[in-house]
Parts: sequence; C-alpha cells; structure tokens
Amino acid sequence: MEIAGKKAAPTEIRPWGSFTTLEEGTGYKIKRIEVNPGHRLSLQMHHHRSEHWIVVSGTAKVNCGEREMILSSNQSTYVPQCTTHRLENPGVIKLVLIEVQNGQYLGEDDIIRFSDDYARK
Repeated sequence: MEIAGKKAAPTEIRPWGSFTTLEEGTGYKIKRIEVNPGHRLSLQMHHHRSEHWIVVSGTAKVNCGEREMILSSNQSTYVPQCTTHRLENPGVIKLVLIEVQNGQYLGEDDIIRFSDDYARK
C-alpha cells in the first residue's frame, strides 16, 4: 500500500487484532488499528507519547484514567501522556480506528502494561 508517496509498513498481527502504521514523521505516527469483536488491548500507559483515537467503524469502549466511555463511528477521544488507558471492542463487528500518536519517542517499547488478557509483559 502506498500513502502520500510513502509505503505503509506491513500490518502487524496481535492477539486482539492488528495495526498498520500508515505514516510516521518527526514527533508523530499514524496507525490504523483493528480490534476483533470481544477483544481488548492491555491496560497500559506511555511515558513519551499522547494518542488521539478516531473511530472509523464499530464500537469502542475506552477507559482513560478514571473515565469510561463508549464511542461509535466518527467520534474521537484523547489519551494524555502518562495516563492509564485501555481500548476494547464490545460489539459484534470489527472495530476500526485511526490512532495519531504525538511525542518525542514513539517506539513500541514505550508500553507499560498493568493488565493483559494475553499474558504479555
């Protein structure tokens, strides 16, 4: 796949679904995230980045700090840096969202997991 003259990274499969990095530049990264029905990502935090989530299709259950919310297509939320958060698909169709990360360091190793359904560390 080619986007804005750059090739997107290959899709990475996870136990909860998958993600594809669409574009990355200094201080930002854009991903397409797909979460399978009934699955959720780990309860996690990032030291070096914030995230914006925009729902494309499906239903997202979002825990962000002390807040819990349900988002549907064309709705969005912001996850501040150093805030615990979790994304879940409580629906019966695949959840698709666009994630925009902002920060000085955007590596996949900037994930502190507090709880994980798939026993990852």
